[in-house]
Amino acid sequence: MIRVVIADDHDLLREGVSACLSAADQITVVGEASSGEGAIDLVAEHDPDVAVIDMVMPGMGGLEAIRQLRTRHPELGIVALTSFSERARIQDALDAGANGYLVKSVDTESLAHAVRSVAIGQDSFSPEVTRALAATPAASTGALEVLTDRETEIADLVASGRTNAEIAHALSLSIYTVKNHVSNILSKLHAQTRTEAAALILTARNAERPFDGVPG
Repeated sequence: MIRVVIADDHDLLREGVSACLSAADQITVVGEASSGEGAIDLVAEHDPDVAVIDMVMPGMGGLEAIRQLRTRHPELGIVALTSFSERARIQDALDAGANGYLVKSVDTESLAHAVRSVAIGQDSFSPEVTRALAATPAASTGALEVLTDRETEIADLVASGRTNAEIAHALSLSIYTVKNHVSNILSKLHAQTRTEAAALILTARNAERPFDGVPG
């Protein structure tokens, strides 16, 4: 069972998110808070797998809460849940340590999917967020063309949510070699984080495929 805590200062929204996740398979909500400070206390008390954090709350906001949670609990999955999809806000959350970023218009199934994804170390974003992250010169000019064949192979595994250890195992490489390749990939794609690189790669791959009428 995936254990989740939720922090949002809007009672109705928080209770709605809690009800949706509680009804989803393999997920249980172990605590709710109305502030960043409350979220930090709940995580310390319940040791959950995932924290769903509103970005705008009185007192300690979501950004600082995410930053502190990432420092204190490196293995915690963190989903930022907010009304804002501007690139700068998204990047701030990712830099602070969020694994996922969802806008509050997200549907129940997507929310549950995001929680399950970050619980196993994968990133998860609303479509609006992926588009915002991909709105860079690297994305618009063909992001993958600047990568070597090996970097492209590793980039696709990064985009699929694989960790460095999993990539190393899959390709029979050392962790050190994979880390160097990932660093080069981020540099060539002008991405500040692994998550931003993944969004660029996914967008480039989607652009290569003809539209089949099925949303990605």
